[in-house]
Amino acid sequence: MAGPKTKTTKSKRGFRRSHHQPAGLGYGKCENCGEQKQSHSVCPSCGHYAKRAVIKTEEL
Repeated sequence: MAGPKTKTTKSKRGFRRSHHQPAGLGYGKCENCGEQKQSHSVCPSCGHYAKRAVIKTEEL
């Protein structure tokens, strides 16, 4: 079975992986208040996650 003859340098490895970075963060609308929030996380404005109150917030 053939293998690499020489070690792949950090530079070559980096050039190959230059397009492997993750895409930007996904944002969506909160189902409770309608504000923009990061996907799969608690809404910072109302404290709800998956239609349940997780964090108590002050009413304005």
